[in-house]
Amino acid sequence: MTQVAITDTTLRDAHQSLIATRMRTRDMLPIAEKLDSVGFFSLEVWGGATFDVCIRFLNEDPWDRLRSLADEIRKTPLQMLLRGQNLVGYRHYPDDIVIKFVEKSAENGIEIFRVFDAVNDIRNMEVAITAAKKTGAHVQGTISYTISPVHTIETFVANARELASLDCDSICIKDMAGLISPHAAYDLIKTLKDEVGLPVDLHSHSTSGMAPMSYMAACKAGVDILDTAFSPFAGGTSQPPTETVVAGLDGTPYDTGLDLTLLTDIKEYFDGVKEKYRSILDPVSEKIDTSVLIHQIPGGMLSNLVSQLKEQNAMDRYDDVLQEMPKVREDLGYPPLVTPTSQIVGTQAVLNVLMGERYKVIPKEVRDYVSGIYGRPPAPINKQLLAKVLGDGAAITCRPADLLPPELEMRTKEAQELGIIGKEEDVLTYAIYPQIAPKFLMGEAEEEKLKSAAATGGSGVESHTGIFNKFKVVVDGEPFVVEVLATGAGEMTVANDAGDAKSPTASVEGGIASNMHGMVLGLKVSKGDVVEEGDVVAVIEAMKMENNIHSQHSGIVREIFVSEGDSVGAGDNLMSVY
Repeated sequence: MTQVAITDTTLRDAHQSLIATRMRTRDMLPIAEKLDSVGFFSLEVWGGATFDVCIRFLNEDPWDRLRSLADEIRKTPLQMLLRGQNLVGYRHYPDDIVIKFVEKSAENGIEIFRVFDAVNDIRNMEVAITAAKKTGAHVQGTISYTISPVHTIETFVANARELASLDCDSICIKDMAGLISPHAAYDLIKTLKDEVGLPVDLHSHSTSGMAPMSYMAACKAGVDILDTAFSPFAGGTSQPPTETVVAGLDGTPYDTGLDLTLLTDIKEYFDGVKEKYRSILDPVSEKIDTSVLIHQIPGGMLSNLVSQLKEQNAMDRYDDVLQEMPKVREDLGYPPLVTPTSQIVGTQAVLNVLMGERYKVIPKEVRDYVSGIYGRPPAPINKQLLAKVLGDGAAITCRPADLLPPELEMRTKEAQELGIIGKEEDVLTYAIYPQIAPKFLMGEAEEEKLKSAAATGGSGVESHTGIFNKFKVVVDGEPFVVEVLATGAGEMTVANDAGDAKSPTASVEGGIASNMHGMVLGLKVSKGDVVEEGDVVAVIEAMKMENNIHSQHSGIVREIFVSEGDSVGAGDNLMSVY
């Protein structure tokens, strides 16, 4: 029985879980010094989805965020979540990119690397762990916790032994969906302490409501560290509240020794921050949802799933998607639902529901997963799905990254040619997100506007002030949005419903339409090309996945209505083929 340490997640996982990672650096820095004075084991401030969201939505440099926090926080180790060979992206990156990213992360302020793999394939963690150890950082080897017929204490302990053999400093049980029960927490932690011997950190989410009870059971089993978040950003799909856990352990053999008065002072600051972001805080993310014990969707994924369905104008299918999720997970061999497998399973479930036919559309990432590109699935994949994806081929059996040639030199050259390198880290930003990074690094990205509750009536949709200046006009059956600009010169802009005069939503001869809302990632044909039925003509990035658009008929590409980087809606015509 020893004093329990606390890792606070407010600046990373907590707001990722509740407000889709939208907290800005300028709302973190004013409280950084006080956070540093608490005496936490660590502050989780980076990694996970923060990197993606910074450049995609916030127009912030994630490296600048890390350096700014490191300048303010001098006593408490800064911690990041690293997805093993996936780093902070959604695919495996070559070893040279992984090594350089880890080195630069440490150089910019990360002192603790929490390294995990979505399917607990330790081969996908080896290079990141070794690179982090070489920097002198603390490495927390991580077990992605889940419940399934193939996940047992024995398998988790075997994972931990492998991590210990790689010289990890501690073990984290990452219970991303809040599934670990008090009994399971006690048994697993007691066994890990007895048989592996490394310090153990329990990271859970409050989604099912069990986490506080499981934390107490963990203390009795000898847990060393618990993950919490300040109460304004705690509960629901986030972690248990820091103040509550500290108060609950006060005077027990597990007393954290932290000052509840100071924690309450910091909590009041985050009360104000939460109000600022309230319009994007979905009630689904804040409430306890015991159905997670059935669908097993992790904290951060629930808020993203709601966002994805709203984006596709399909919130009415939410319950259908929740029912489809465990079926897809079983088909894919029971992967733990954590990035990127949560996106893989979740997006496939959404597509199965929205397309009206299971596996009618299979994104590239799902095909890669079935092919073994993401590592060994915990259990065999559904035979029919295997046949549909692989045909007569076979899945790979080697370490997936062994198939990836070095990329750093090539990406550096590409970034130089684009003129987007201001510092060495920019090459890594580009290497991880080559589609969206150039616009950001060229200074062309725009900060996503925070919609105030007052301006939106609580809906999260910005309302127009003054006069209404947008009108829908139908010309020859084709709808256009007409916007009258208040410039005094009578200017007028005309666009169709997609906001682009080139991308009509009305029917056109031979129209090939997008089946979902997303961004045009690539065009596979040019005007004048001959296309056969079934050919891939475009790639749409939707719900963080690449989705191929196939031609429904043969013909010649007569017109292309979109460009790479354009946003399109479900039903928008991309091109005309006849």
